[in-house]
Amino acid sequence: MGVLSLKQDIEERALRTGEWVAEHRATVRAAAKEFGVSKSTVHKDLHDRLPRLNRALYLQVRAVLDENRAERHLRGGEATRKKYRGE
Repeated sequence: MGVLSLKQDIEERALRTGEWVAEHRATVRAAAKEFGVSKSTVHKDLHDRLPRLNRALYLQVRAVLDENRAERHLRGGEATRKKYRGE
């Protein structure tokens, strides 16, 4: 596997991850689990690589991630509530 091939693989992963996040309106954590990579890798793919590869897809993904960030405190509160209710 040459350097060019490795770079193409990384770019392909960034595009596939972006498409999946936009389609499923998923979180970074869910995308990391789906693609078997770390949250840091997903973050780098979506924030650093994707804008250079596909600007329109990046803007869709960014809207999803901004929405997730805005709702994060609600999800955390619900998880804590379930934890202490024994659910």
